[in-house]
Formats: sequence, C-alpha cells, structure tokens
Amino acid sequence: KNPIWIRLFFSSFQRIGFFIVTAAYKLPFLLEIKVVVADMNARQKRFCDEYLIDGNATQAAIRAGYNEKTAYSQGQRMLKNVEVKNYINEQLEKIHNENTADAQEVLEYLSAVMRGEGKEEVLRLVGSGIQEITEIDIPTRERLKAAELIGKRYGLFKDNIDVSGAVPIVISGGDSLED
Repeated sequence: KNPIWIRLFFSSFQRIGFFIVTAAYKLPFLLEIKVVVADMNARQKRFCDEYLIDGNATQAAIRAGYNEKTAYSQGQRMLKNVEVKNYINEQLEKIHNENTADAQEVLEYLSAVMRGEGKEEVLRLVGSGIQEITEIDIPTRERLKAAELIGKRYGLFKDNIDVSGAVPIVISGGDSLED
C-alpha cells in the first residue's frame, strides 16, 4: 500500500519548524510512523560549512551572512541546534574516516619502521646534475626514533625517580632556638 504523507506545523519559542510524518501500513492492525525533521535552510548549512573550516562559531556566522553585532550569539545558538549539530558531526566523521590515521594505524606504521620493513626512496647523484631515485633500507636513526615513540606510548621509559619514604629531621641547638 502507498504511504500516507501528513504535514504538521509546530511552534517552539521563537522557532517555527516543519515536520513530515510518513505512515506506512505493514499489517492491517499495525501502523508504522516515521518522523523526519525538515532540512536546514541555506544559511544554516553555510554556517556549518564555514564552522568546519576553522571551528570559530562567530566568524562562521559572519561568513554565513549573519549580522556582525549578533554573530557571537547566533553562532552559539546555531551550535545548540540539533540539525546543525548532527550535520557538523556527520561531516567531522567523514573527514575523520577519510583523512585521519587512527591510533592503531600509527602504531602499525611505527612498528614497521622500527623493524626495518619497507624501503625509503632517496635522490642519488648519478652524474653532472643528474639524479635518480634509489630505494634504501630505512636508516637506523629513523628506526630508533620509531622505537622511542612506541616506548613512550607504552610508558617503557621513566625519567622521574620515586623518592618517597620517611626521612627523619633532627633540629639541634637546644636553648638557642627562637620560638
């Protein structure tokens, strides 16, 4: 059967929103209702895109077209908006998934460097002004640095020394001490 589309208007404080409720019949006795929040307007989306550039809500509000005098409060209000928060979080998740190495990936890379797996490409002078790319083993200094970073990650190197315990203090001088 075809879904039924119902449009509802609601008012909450100063915000007027728009909900689309879809209803689809699954069984003759059961009715499934889905609530879909209407999309953000163009200025809100522009604010989100600008906010993702530098993380500054005030500047993002100004660049999105809000008044400079009220940009701070508009930016803070926008960051509290549920649709705006969801959009920003989705975009940050996409950026994280595409561009950011997670901790496991970094540790795997450092471990491979430490073990000397792989090669490094360097330029080598062949003749008068002519260079070629040559693959060499990973240098020892790079392997040591990788080992040091892994050791720091797991707390293998402790620079501080624990000097705890009772140390007796004896004050002598008898009657010549002042109160």
